[in-house]
Amino acid sequence: TPDLCDAYPELVQVVEPMFSNFGGRDSFGGQIVTVKCHEDNSLVKSQADQPGTGKVLVVDGGGSLRRALLGDMIAEKAAKNGWEGMVIYGCVRDVDVLAETDLGVQALASHPMKTDKRGIGDLDVAVTFGGVTFQPGHFVYADNNGIIVSPQALEMP
Repeated sequence: TPDLCDAYPELVQVVEPMFSNFGGRDSFGGQIVTVKCHEDNSLVKSQADQPGTGKVLVVDGGGSLRRALLGDMIAEKAAKNGWEGMVIYGCVRDVDVLAETDLGVQALASHPMKTDKRGIGDLDVAVTFGGVTFQPGHFVYADNNGIIVSPQALEMP
């Protein structure tokens, strides 16, 4: 992300530093697909079942630290379906397995409690957290330095 920030300072927005890497990929990026949900990961699970090549699932969990929106089974399904990664404004669990899964995962923290599955949430809506609005169809890039968003795909300089 530092090289992309240097090459495209007029295009990128930087998400406030609050996320940690939990996935097997430290660096990932792709086209944004969004889910907005609160302590219910039904839509995260259904999106992980979809083809995700070239895409990153951005999950606005409202910053809740009370439930995990992603665990090992959903992460493994997402990796199998080609997703590049997930940015989760909330918690994850099964962190030892996530670290071995071929999926980028950035989240706020870990929490052992799963969510309720009530089928509540919104798909492909603009979500805002960390001082940035994530628009479906725009692009997100993440690594150990942080997370950046761009309205267009960026080439590594």
